[in-house]
Amino acid sequence: MNFDKEKRLKELDAEQYQVTQNAATEYPFTGKYDDFYEKGIYVDIVSGEPLFSSQDKYNAGCGWPSFTKPIKKLQYHRDQSHNMERTEVKSPEADSHLGHVFTDGPADKGGLRYCINSAALKFIPYADLDKEGYSKYKEIF
Repeated sequence: MNFDKEKRLKELDAEQYQVTQNAATEYPFTGKYDDFYEKGIYVDIVSGEPLFSSQDKYNAGCGWPSFTKPIKKLQYHRDQSHNMERTEVKSPEADSHLGHVFTDGPADKGGLRYCINSAALKFIPYADLDKEGYSKYKEIF
């Protein structure tokens, strides 16, 4: 996927920039995708690379959008900040901080909970997948 990272970073609002570039975390229950369940895919706000499907989104009650699995392989890094042991999740192409993955997700779906900041995501509705260049992801549905 070709994108101009410098250009895209200049287009982000302050929260999107802090979350994706400085591993900030939005306040729980404030992100636009926390209580949002439309059909479509979620892409990296910086690069546009597909990350998650609405098919794998669920209400974990944690205050952030939660998914059971990603669409494609993500990057994982050990995170010991805030006196916690966590696994950070980053997008592979833009290296954007997305959130964290935990092992307390639904057991029948693999047991993982991808706890992701809304500020790191852009939602592409199913009806717009063709128009936005994501036609191949229609097969997920």
